Amino acid sequence: MHRRTSVCHLAFGLALPAQLVLAEPTLTARIGDEPLHLRWSEMQPERYSTELALPAGELELGAPDADNTQPLALYRKQPLGKDSAYRFNVPAAGNYRLIADIGEDASLRLLPIKEAEPSEPSIACPVWRGGPVTISVGDVFAEGERVRDAYGGQTTEVRGGRVTLTPAAGSDGLLLLEAVEAPATAAHDWRNATVYFVVTDRFANGDPTNDNSYGRQPDGKNEIGTFHGGDLKGLTGKLDYLAELGVSAVWITAPYEQIHGWVGGGDNGDFRHYGYHGYYALDFTELDANMGSEADLRELMTEAHARGIRVLFDVVMNHPGYSTLADMQTFGFGGLRDGMAQYLPERWADWQPEPYENLHAYHNLVDYQHPDWVRWWGKEWVRAGLGDYDQPPSAVVDPVKGSLSFLPDFKTESDQLVGLPAFLQHKQPTGATAREGYRVRDYLIEWLTDWVREYGVDGFRVDTVKHVEPNAWAELRKAADRARADWSAANPDDPFAGTPFWMVGEVFGHGPETSMYRENGFDALINFAFQTEAAPAASECLTKAEPTYADYARLLAEHPEHNFMSYASSHDTALFFQQTGESLGKQRGLANALLLAPGAVQIFYGDETARPFGPTGSDPFQGTRSSMNWAEQSQPEISELLRHWRVLGQFRARHPAIGAGRHERLPGQPYAFSRTLSDDRVIVVQAGASADQ
Repeated sequence: MHRRTSVCHLAFGLALPAQLVLAEPTLTARIGDEPLHLRWSEMQPERYSTELALPAGELELGAPDADNTQPLALYRKQPLGKDSAYRFNVPAAGNYRLIADIGEDASLRLLPIKEAEPSEPSIACPVWRGGPVTISVGDVFAEGERVRDAYGGQTTEVRGGRVTLTPAAGSDGLLLLEAVEAPATAAHDWRNATVYFVVTDRFANGDPTNDNSYGRQPDGKNEIGTFHGGDLKGLTGKLDYLAELGVSAVWITAPYEQIHGWVGGGDNGDFRHYGYHGYYALDFTELDANMGSEADLRELMTEAHARGIRVLFDVVMNHPGYSTLADMQTFGFGGLRDGMAQYLPERWADWQPEPYENLHAYHNLVDYQHPDWVRWWGKEWVRAGLGDYDQPPSAVVDPVKGSLSFLPDFKTESDQLVGLPAFLQHKQPTGATAREGYRVRDYLIEWLTDWVREYGVDGFRVDTVKHVEPNAWAELRKAADRARADWSAANPDDPFAGTPFWMVGEVFGHGPETSMYRENGFDALINFAFQTEAAPAASECLTKAEPTYADYARLLAEHPEHNFMSYASSHDTALFFQQTGESLGKQRGLANALLLAPGAVQIFYGDETARPFGPTGSDPFQGTRSSMNWAEQSQPEISELLRHWRVLGQFRARHPAIGAGRHERLPGQPYAFSRTLSDDRVIVVQAGASADQ
């Protein structure tokens, strides 16, 4: 959390007739007794931004005479009106961008502006126009040693400490140099992992018969938040595709059972939002029927392991899913307001809003103080704003005990012994069993690690890490290690039997630096900095990646047990292809920048085929989760893009030195660097971007 010492008050005049169009926000600001003159830039109609240079301390935004000041969360859009007031704490001076929407749904958002890393902005990316390239190989390759360019396939011999080769056509001027006599396979190193993140429901449909499980239905419109049909069987059918990309692990969205019904999606309730993404858990012990059967999961694990691909589950311990009309009716928890039953159809999930309402209006039917909410998770399990449950604070005020997006917050910190939640006591099927002497976290840890023990899940990608106390993650890791050992003993013939469990965490905004999370069970954290601070420039040419590469390799060398996972696209931020204006040239450059980076890297499904941003409604992140663009792979430009990603991915897969090795920039021009790790040696050269890109 960020903190400040000065106070900035901003007064908003937003209670305006709908027909009145403002030229810019009518907003004033001051720091202490000194006024701030805000300079607004129009981002789009009715949306403006301004930059603030703020000293450390407490910042207040909003009308100074507001009755109640609310915490302001970084990144999150929050409603704004004439009585709005927010407080934000920042630890050190920094630059921020304030975004104000002044339309019908007025809102405020505060974003940090990170300082750019030192680079060489005066050096333009060269253009490669063909012709041979001579490079000094130093002591990486010995005199007389035969060297191959993995991109074009040409070989040559080191003479006078140099090699001369012509980059292949369409290679972006790349030479990927490796020893001809290099070992065919190399030991796995998680610092060199290529993790493919797939929203399973949006990837491949292997069994259309499970598409509408639990009565879920498409909306017949843009299908923004509905299930699209992707499943485990479909993913299994694409494992060869992943192997051709050089993928060493596939991270799948949580496949356990999600809420059966929908909630209103986005700020405007303009689409039905189901738990297709795995973050709205209902029963942690059962596979979601939309994902397939236990046999499908076993087949996925067996076939992935046979190809050298590990499988990571997305896991959540911070929250379960929302209550929905469908689940209230099915499991008999909660209650309706008096007289509201007449407004519901026989199947509650089929409710439709009136023309003047949106999908959030179903909340008007529900009595959130009804005594029958005890039949849901129960107040011993979660904090939630209903019945006699404990009301959660804002997650900004208390990251551990607060509620994220109004989701029920698990009491993972509690030492109170609990039984099974009431609805799970009667739910069928379920693997949930009452245990003596269990706390909330004990149940969650058992449920999550049973997937490891039973199916051989190779690792966890852990969601919302900073919103659960660190020692709970340490306990999860110890239990996962025990479960992994049990599975290995029961499956000694599996290729990955005896290999360690791996755990990577999402600490929103965290970069590649070391942190205390290593001491609490995590092998790595997701590196949010790469997408914003490195990828845009590095995708133009690798010369601009050098400061990032050098810094990342230094961190790994100085902390041998440290790791991080860099990405350029994700479901919670943006698609790189969208951010670059759908530039196929930049998407090729992204393959270079990402797949040659030190540390583990994450490909978001469709990065390699320029998957476009999809329908998004009033939630700006839904469009990042569009269906995989399989049909577009027949287009020549997409096919060539995919081939480029495959060449680089396979090169990375063969050489642990790329992710885990010592990085050294080689002197002279063109730009070149070496990576070495024990006997594994590579040199990467980029003569310049292709003239046609």
